[in-house]
Amino acid sequence: MERKNYKYVVLAVLAGMVIFTPVGGVLLDKIIAPITYSAFFKVTESPYALEETTARIQANIQELSHKGWKLSGLRSPSKAVEAAGGNTLPVFLVEACSTDYSGPLLKLDKTRIFSIMMPCTITVYKNDDGKIYIGQLNAEVMKLFFGAEAAPILQAVADDQAEMINWKERAVPPPLIRTRPGGGGGSGGADTGGC
Repeated sequence: MERKNYKYVVLAVLAGMVIFTPVGGVLLDKIIAPITYSAFFKVTESPYALEETTARIQANIQELSHKGWKLSGLRSPSKAVEAAGGNTLPVFLVEACSTDYSGPLLKLDKTRIFSIMMPCTITVYKNDDGKIYIGQLNAEVMKLFFGAEAAPILQAVADDQAEMINWKERAVPPPLIRTRPGGGGGSGGADTGGC
């Protein structure tokens, strides 16, 4: 075997260890998975209760209407689990979209796949520690993987996401807006909620 091929054998053995052994399971669970999660997801602790956090995010999104942002819906997957007889801590999904950003991505064949991330979803959830957390896709990291057409749009989305969780001083907390997915109406009429 040529000397340069040894590195491929070593890599194959290491890959086998990671995939098929208890050591590999520990590596995946304790090292690789957390690094991957932290690269692709941003998690922020909220100083507010679940509904107030959600309402503040919604109000911030509405303040970004000059960039095309509209609320698309509010879902509660934890309620669906409860309705099916399960039990989980509360989770809200705040959905919003900006046609300023979605429009250019939807025009091109090679970027139309980004529709899978439309509307933009921010999750607000409670953990076992009793604290409220906000989760978002890390658009700033994702831009590194998807080419020149998508990168500037994903950077703009990342900048706006930071504004969406910017805790502004408000005399009175805003109300929770219980929009239905696809817009404010129940019939799926003309209001598309941005996307």
